[in-house]
Amino acid sequence: MDQLLRSSGSVGANYIEANDALSPVDKIYRIKIARKEAKESKYWTMLLERRLPDDLQAPMSQVRDEANQLMKILGSILKKLDPKWTPNS
Repeated sequence: MDQLLRSSGSVGANYIEANDALSPVDKIYRIKIARKEAKESKYWTMLLERRLPDDLQAPMSQVRDEANQLMKILGSILKKLDPKWTPNS
């Protein structure tokens, strides 16, 4: 659970840093890190979902879906900033 909190918090922190980037390269790098952390958050929610009681699995599934949506949004931003970028999943 702690790792999920760290990775999910890092998504927002890196996105904020991207908005205050010193250069276009720095902005792309921060968005890539934010997407990577969203991907990690999705992984941790998947693991937690399997371990939680039945009544908590659906809410955790929603959190996993949110992480997936963030990955897609950040991927779309990356594609606009760096047309050569392609997601590796």
